Amino acid sequence: MKRSIFAATALLSMNMAFAAEGSHFDWSYAAPQTAPDKWSQLKPEYQACAGMNQAPINIAQTTPAQLPPLKLNYAAKAKTIVNNQRTVQVNFEQGNHLELDQQVFELKQFHLHSPSENTIQGQSFAMEMHLVHATPAGELAVLAIMFQEGQENPKLKQLWQELPQQAGEAITLNHQDVAAAFLPEQRDYYRFNGSLTTPPCTEGVRWIVFKQIQQASRQQIQAFSQLMEHPNNRPVQPTNERLVLE
Repeated sequence: MKRSIFAATALLSMNMAFAAEGSHFDWSYAAPQTAPDKWSQLKPEYQACAGMNQAPINIAQTTPAQLPPLKLNYAAKAKTIVNNQRTVQVNFEQGNHLELDQQVFELKQFHLHSPSENTIQGQSFAMEMHLVHATPAGELAVLAIMFQEGQENPKLKQLWQELPQQAGEAITLNHQDVAAAFLPEQRDYYRFNGSLTTPPCTEGVRWIVFKQIQQASRQQIQAFSQLMEHPNNRPVQPTNERLVLE
């Protein structure tokens, strides 16, 4: 019974964090009364935003570990790209899988933040992509990919041609390799236990942050940041007693 309640709560949390087009958000990144430092006070469902295992974090002190290679099988198509006023989100059909901790996580969506939410040795990056996965039981895992300003990114170029310009706009996609194309060639990673980075800030999320930094042109980064009109990153949270493995 407890497991089924947890599953329902976790999946609901993921849906609440970045809901579909036309959704009303009662939290923000910039408005003083609803900014990140106020999230935990906005409603009881958001109290976890003041928790001890929140994300993002600054990846500084790490613990050496024999982390296994990630098992990824991304084969299904992207369905839609949505401008939901807090990010641009790409939703996927079933069939993209991550095997982690002897469980199968399905890719639900990816979205972007600019500048990055997680930092590495105090360094922030121009953009960060979060690939959000869930098990049937509602457990969550996020793969994070950093982008720095540099050469034009061919996959972003293709995706940006269908970038929804209006808040609430959703565009149907028919791309086969949208998620796989963004994965870095070198897949060494950091791992830590964290949370969703938007309300309700649900904890117990497995975080995988790839070490290899990707590139995007200044124009590509600006196309996203101008669409959001303001930074859409939550500030880093205290690591507390958590270990960051590598």
